[in-house]
Amino acid sequence: MTHQKSIEMNRRNLIKAGGALVVTLVAPAGLTMGSRSAYGAVADPRELDPTQLDTWLTVGEDGFVTAYFGKMDMGQGLETAMMQAVAEELDVSIDNVKVIMGDTGLTLHQGGASASSACRQSAFALRNAAAEARRVLVARAAQQWGVRSDQVSVTDGVISGAGQQIAYGELIGGQRFDVTLEWNNRYGNGLLVEGLASLKDPSTHRILGQPILRNDIPGKVFATTEFVVDLTLPGMMHGRSIRPPVANAVPVAVDNASINDIPGGRVIWRGNYIGVVANTEWGAIKAAEQLNVTWSEPGSPAFPTTSADLFDHIAGVTPVMRNAGGGFGRPVEVDEGPINAALAAADHRIEAVYEIPYQSHAAMGPSQAVVDVTHDSATFWFGGQKPHQTRQGLAAFLGIDIENVRGINMPGPGSYGRGDHDESVYEAALMSQTIGRPVRLQWMRHEGHGWDTKGPAAQITMRAGLDASNNVVAHSFAAKGATAWEVWFDASNPSATLVGQQLGWPSARRENYGTWSESYAFADQYKFWETIPSLQDLASPMRTSHLRAPQGPQVHFASESFIEELAAAQGTDAAEFRLKHLTNEREIAVLKAAVERSGWQSRPGPNPNPGTGEVVTGRGMGLESGYGSYVAVVVEAEVNKTTGRVWPRRITVAHDNGFTFNPAGLKNTIEGCVLQGTSRALWEEVAFDRNKVNSIDWFSYPILEATEAPEEINLALIDRPNEAPGGAGEPALVPLMAAIGNAIFDATGVRIRRVPFRPDAVKEALVKGV
Repeated sequence: MTHQKSIEMNRRNLIKAGGALVVTLVAPAGLTMGSRSAYGAVADPRELDPTQLDTWLTVGEDGFVTAYFGKMDMGQGLETAMMQAVAEELDVSIDNVKVIMGDTGLTLHQGGASASSACRQSAFALRNAAAEARRVLVARAAQQWGVRSDQVSVTDGVISGAGQQIAYGELIGGQRFDVTLEWNNRYGNGLLVEGLASLKDPSTHRILGQPILRNDIPGKVFATTEFVVDLTLPGMMHGRSIRPPVANAVPVAVDNASINDIPGGRVIWRGNYIGVVANTEWGAIKAAEQLNVTWSEPGSPAFPTTSADLFDHIAGVTPVMRNAGGGFGRPVEVDEGPINAALAAADHRIEAVYEIPYQSHAAMGPSQAVVDVTHDSATFWFGGQKPHQTRQGLAAFLGIDIENVRGINMPGPGSYGRGDHDESVYEAALMSQTIGRPVRLQWMRHEGHGWDTKGPAAQITMRAGLDASNNVVAHSFAAKGATAWEVWFDASNPSATLVGQQLGWPSARRENYGTWSESYAFADQYKFWETIPSLQDLASPMRTSHLRAPQGPQVHFASESFIEELAAAQGTDAAEFRLKHLTNEREIAVLKAAVERSGWQSRPGPNPNPGTGEVVTGRGMGLESGYGSYVAVVVEAEVNKTTGRVWPRRITVAHDNGFTFNPAGLKNTIEGCVLQGTSRALWEEVAFDRNKVNSIDWFSYPILEATEAPEEINLALIDRPNEAPGGAGEPALVPLMAAIGNAIFDATGVRIRRVPFRPDAVKEALVKGV
């Protein structure tokens, strides 16, 4: 069955739509629209030593502070939050702070953008460095004036005391601190440095904790921000990759002469990889279409199943690994004997199987990069999340000393998880090394959907046993699905890239799925996960990797849906059922906040008064504890019984983020999570047959549209200034699938245990009434 949004396009509609969508963009004075060159604008690399305060920040003669942070902003306002952190601890105006991020020549390896870790982990190093810089500057001024440090004060970068004043710029501007910090000898998210200074007490904060507007928005609105797609270099060529028509086909012959008419047209054929370059972007596109390639005849289908038969395949295939809630990547003994005995002894048993398909990263714009490789060095620009790790892998791929490879992050079309944004770096690098010129390579839309990494599918079985009084006495969770690490979560190994595998780098697959982590306490409970074999071993368009909030939505679709199935079986209100079994006080608090903010009324489900017309209404809830944060979501949805359309009309999110750097940025981030989570719940599913991916554009892989977005996203932000900051980039997305599914049940009395909740699937379920 196909699942495409209906679209009617004819000449009249096209003209009407075109007339309605004419937009005039007027650039500010002095701005030239179009491509702009960044060549020569790249700062010289710095000497980077975590133990040196100068690695973390500098102060200019004008008092302007430049901070260096080894993360990057994926559109969530991180740069502004880090400016606040530095300004707060250093006692300067936020207008006098600049943060450099995502450049391996200027910043340390702090893990890139991952695991919602910027504020909750990596920011401590930068905050400690800023606090130490303030301590050192105050001590120097006090020494000059012959007073104690506690006899001077700082306001907006000006030190006052003993009847004198001196600005930071006058005191140290342009000079080194030459101060040593204590370092925990770790790189990545956990890198931490500390000086002698302590961070400020949150009660004294003037800048941190304030809803300061993001500094990156004006440049994006007025088109002054340079995206990676805008970048041009002198002598740059344009490239495209050629993908096989069948997933496991390889090239056996190439007619180079078939692109002789294209200026600069040239073929790059290495191993099983084929690409083309040309003088212009359009030339590269035409060369990719025009190149005559003879492909091998595959001896067998690429995949052992199709998307239509996926869950039968998952159920029947022998797992690669079983893991009873232990660490990733290694087997942990699974002993179901005790839980099976507890279930068998129960008076009543409930079992439910939940199914989640493969989902695409489906970035707004496909992978794109510019790479300049010389005989002994390489520089790359891209919009990915982990330039330091990509640098590591690219050095190995090219055979170049890592010290001579530099990665620079630029704004791109968005990246959440290990998508396709590292891929173009490797492919452009191969081309650049081959032809000896810089190459700009961009994937096409069909590649961005068809050949990106996929979020792993799963079939999750939930079981529970109830006693004669309907109390839960046994609870079991068992996930079986594709590993999220078929390719590693970063590109530090060429084996994690398509072109790397096409050139013979072996698989570096590792096993990873996961279970729920909320504090529900049942008398006897057990949980484990299993992973299945890859659909195709190497260079596969169905490679799996982690998608935003890795496996969280899949796991919680099962666990949080089943919680409400148990509540319904008891005839108990879903919120009250959760409160009865939760033990974590912050989970309890966030759940109560969601109940209060949403106006939740105590009653069992399904809704006794859903409405009598075509449209019925219901509500559902979901809970998530992860990334140092706690989230409860309430969805109030409408279900059209005739069309099958589900509209999550009002979504309430209670979010305990610990100490919040910027409430405005947190609000934006939560809203983004809600929209993406709703899209994944309602529409997103990879369609594939035995040989290829078929969902290769926005029609065959639809996402949430503006008319389907919630009418209201209602937030209850719980600020805990004395708690550690939590992550916000992922938690609010996690419970959405379950909460929407729970709302559908509440509205209709029908439990749908497979996502996405597309209209045809909902209609079919309502007809069956199961």
